[in-house]
Amino acid sequence: MAHKQDHGTSCCCCLFGILWKILVALIVPVGLAILIFWLVVQPRSFKFHVTEADLTQFDFYTNNNTLHYNMVLNFTAQASAFYEDARFANYDMVTHMNSFRQYKKITSPMSAVFSGQKLLMLNNEQASKLNQDKSDGVYDIYVKLNFRIRFRLGDSISRHLKPKVKCHLKVPSSKSGTFTLFQTTKCSVHF
Repeated sequence: MAHKQDHGTSCCCCLFGILWKILVALIVPVGLAILIFWLVVQPRSFKFHVTEADLTQFDFYTNNNTLHYNMVLNFTAQASAFYEDARFANYDMVTHMNSFRQYKKITSPMSAVFSGQKLLMLNNEQASKLNQDKSDGVYDIYVKLNFRIRFRLGDSISRHLKPKVKCHLKVPSSKSGTFTLFQTTKCSVHF
């Protein structure tokens, strides 16, 4: 006795098989293209390090709630990018750097000077922390750096990106009399 085949399920299985083969035939080349593009471009993360910090003044005067400060930061940036607008801000002051192009596998040294005075209202906990830092001769300082950059791949240039670099520094005061050296600090980068 011969088996009777149901032509409805046979067509459905055949159609499903054809669609599956088409889907695989599309996914594999697209996946290979993405892998080849990634291998050619080899995206690397930004690397920012503060290599040196010189804090010559960091004095808070309680009679007028004014912080007087003077700090020089030397830092390095490693990424293949075109820096169009680098700004180093401390509330009211913005320092601009000239635009420059950074090539692959090059580390560019940069400097920024933070100097001035700022009216601050400190609560008891903050004043206590500042006094502790002063007696230790090492200050906890948070620095934010803002850049405007573009990437280049061949002749094409990306849109402007504005990464934010945040650094938590432990900066020894040069006038504290201690021989504490500044430790190179890696900064976090957020886009």
